[in-house]
This record gives sequence, structure tokens and C-alpha cells, in this order.
Amino acid sequence: MKKIVLATTLIASSFFSQAADYVIDTKGAHASINFKVSHMGFSYVSGRFNNFDGTFSYDAANVAASKITVNIDATSVDSNHAKRDKHIRDDDFLDTDKFGTAKFVSTKVTDKGDGKLAIEGNLTMHGVTKPMQIDAVKIGEGKDPWGGYRVGFSGSAVISMADFGLKKDFGDVTFDLIIEGKRL
Repeated sequence: MKKIVLATTLIASSFFSQAADYVIDTKGAHASINFKVSHMGFSYVSGRFNNFDGTFSYDAANVAASKITVNIDATSVDSNHAKRDKHIRDDDFLDTDKFGTAKFVSTKVTDKGDGKLAIEGNLTMHGVTKPMQIDAVKIGEGKDPWGGYRVGFSGSAVISMADFGLKKDFGDVTFDLIIEGKRL
């Protein structure tokens, strides 16, 4: 009898300690990728990527096992100015005719306590892959009104335009991210 109880306990604990898989809720507009970049040192241009998707796994009891993949449609860049967006898409910047997508894939997630996370990974953009870190904060998790389960995070990251071989280099780009996932 003790062996059956022990086996059941081990199976149950391994089941419940596994990370849950989530899809980023872009359809419900509960996620965003926003950016800010210097405009020749005079001010900032801000914008967003309207189209992206991704998945992640997360377990609050084992944050280090978390993983995230985000696919960004670089052609969906939107700075609220059509002529500027066309320029951002051309070969001075993103060159979306050649490099229509960007991708982030995590390599390590560190629990920094109090809901804070350091998400390390590789960003591939403009045909170049470079490491980057996202400093994230867990906003919350729980059941939603429709019978599903969600978890949400906010985060920020900074990259250098020069690191990705862009012809025009206005320095660093700051990303502000909101990611809400629906459990699969």
C-alpha cells in the first residue's frame, strides 16, 4: 500500500510541477511590442509592431524551466506616420524585402525574486542573431472569466542598431513589452 501511495504522489507531483504552455494573446490585443529610438538626438520616435505571435512555457515553481519564442512580422512596423514607416521598412533600416521577420528565442530564464525575471535569449533581426536580455516582471496569473487560465508579464530590453548591421544607426532601441498568455 505504501508503494502505491508513494508512486501516486511521485506521479502527481511530477505532473503538477511541469511548466504549462501558453500562446501569446495577440488576437485579443492583450500583448504588445512597442519601441522607442532617438530621432537624430532631438527627440524620440516611438512605434510598435502590429503583427507578431509566439508561445511560452511557464511554471512559477520552476521559473528556470521557462521558455519563450516570439515571431515578429517586421513589415508591420507602425510609427503612426506612413512615409516614415516606409523608410523604416527600406534597406536603410529593417530591409523587410529581404528580412521580413524577426525572432526572439529564450536561452535562459532567471528568477530574480518578487516576480522579477531576467530572460536571456537570441534576437534574430535583419539577418543577424545577437544575444539580448529582457528584464521582466510578472503582472499576475489566474483563471479568466471564460474558463481559461492566463499569465501576464511586462518587460523591457535595449538593443543597439549597429549590432544588427543597419545602414542608418541612431543608437539604441528600447523595447517595452506586454505579454499575456492563454494556457493551451
